[in-house]
Amino acid sequence: MSDFSANLQLLCQRHRSIAAVCRAVGINRAQFNRYLNGQSRPSPYNLQRLAEFFGLPVGDLQLPQRQFAARLGAPVGQETGWAGQALALFGERQEGLARYQGYYHEYYPSLSTPGVVLCGLVWLFAEAGVFRYVRFERLRRRGETTSQARFRYLGLAMSLESRLFFTDYESLTGNELSQTVLLPSARNRIDRLNGLKLGVSASDRREPACTRVVWEYLGTRPPRGRAYARIGLYDWQDPSLDDDLRQRLASVVLIDRVYRLG
Repeated sequence: MSDFSANLQLLCQRHRSIAAVCRAVGINRAQFNRYLNGQSRPSPYNLQRLAEFFGLPVGDLQLPQRQFAARLGAPVGQETGWAGQALALFGERQEGLARYQGYYHEYYPSLSTPGVVLCGLVWLFAEAGVFRYVRFERLRRRGETTSQARFRYLGLAMSLESRLFFTDYESLTGNELSQTVLLPSARNRIDRLNGLKLGVSASDRREPACTRVVWEYLGTRPPRGRAYARIGLYDWQDPSLDDDLRQRLASVVLIDRVYRLG
């Protein structure tokens, strides 16, 4: 078995099922099985699609198996000690999160590039009794063909007293943690969720910062290529950002030197 096949198997173990991965990536199951068994290798196009789905550089998928496993970290369900206790706590605070499963575009004023809005892609899902999410970002302005940097965040979600909490870390470099708190939707139909985000800019100065954030619900099975293509940096007056979104991002209330929402 090739290193690629072994790495692909390891990645699939971290998802609900191989069928779910195939549907999300858009590769038929028979072809995907040949990748897993080492009977064939994906085309450059499919390799790129797999890399984007798992949030990894293409080169990482072809690393030696042991090196790849070490970079990926402990598999789901094998956390012990304090980490295991923390996961257990997250598992006990899942009430109401099921209705929020699916994909979102995340918008917030960029912490690294002042004066523009960053659009990312979030996938919230349940696995091993815990709600987890993957968040993708890239620092690329509209119209550019290459991005300055790509980021993939892995996180855990929790529901506490009518607030939604999301805590994640940047998995490609391992040099950042961030937290997002969202107000739940009062409507039966989820559209946009308002919140606050705390993190660190990706600039050399790495300033801690807090800003407004909006999650826009895309559904449980949106066209993944189209959703991913929207990721990037946008000018505030870009016509693809509507007035409602700009108003939500600009509405900041400062009371007694404390930013408040809601």
